[in-house]
Amino acid sequence: MYVYTTRGICAKQISFNIDNGAVTNVTFYGGCNGNLKGISKLVEGMPVEEAIERLRGITCGGKLSSCPDQLARAIEEGTTRQVG
Repeated sequence: MYVYTTRGICAKQISFNIDNGAVTNVTFYGGCNGNLKGISKLVEGMPVEEAIERLRGITCGGKLSSCPDQLARAIEEGTTRQVG
């Protein structure tokens, strides 16, 4: 289980697993409950590289990041920690 503390968005933390190169069990803490449940379901079982590619760089309103972007960053960090 990875836990990532977000920066600059409504959700405060994201937890998830990486199983056999795929993202699983994504949970956002805080933020827009329905939208974040939807994102969690959409990325469930998605290969790590695909999730990062699809979510990285998405912004929210005037913010430089978003919950999907922060999830991509969390996955990148989790993948680095898993390998390193």
